[in-house]
Amino acid sequence: MLAAILIRTLIVLTATVTMEIVAWSSHKYIMHGFGWNWHRDHHERHDRFLEKNDLYAVVGAAISIGCFMVGSPLVAGTSAWWPATWIGLGVMVYGVIYTLIHDGIVHQRWFRYVPRGGYPMRLVQAHKLHHATEGKHGGVSFGFVFARDPKVLKRELKAQREAGIAKVRDAI
Repeated sequence: MLAAILIRTLIVLTATVTMEIVAWSSHKYIMHGFGWNWHRDHHERHDRFLEKNDLYAVVGAAISIGCFMVGSPLVAGTSAWWPATWIGLGVMVYGVIYTLIHDGIVHQRWFRYVPRGGYPMRLVQAHKLHHATEGKHGGVSFGFVFARDPKVLKRELKAQREAGIAKVRDAI
């Protein structure tokens, strides 16, 4: 029984960490690529409660729900694949973490909290640097949970500006 709990826990943790890789790739190549139409309003000032960009959260929820369905004997019958339930839980856990960090702490959509130091401040700084570019080209820090050193990101933005890859806002 302990082995089963450990395996399920490992599946959830692996799926959660994997989702950061999926989110980074999706953000860089889909949201800042052919999916820019949904993502654009996230990079522009507005006073709406919801953004088109929130549709990506719906896609994430659909992936999680799909995994739960594939893993459920009630839905899939005898062809249910039990690990899918735990993968779906990992996707959901990542969604909660994303919502709290990105929408909550970084963009303050749900609550007001301004980190004064440590890793939470690094997350905010890294994501603010991501928003330092105008348009979908160039940019840094496409992840949501793992943030690189803001000093390194600033150097990368400067190099992108000088190379004509990205249009960087004047505040940087």
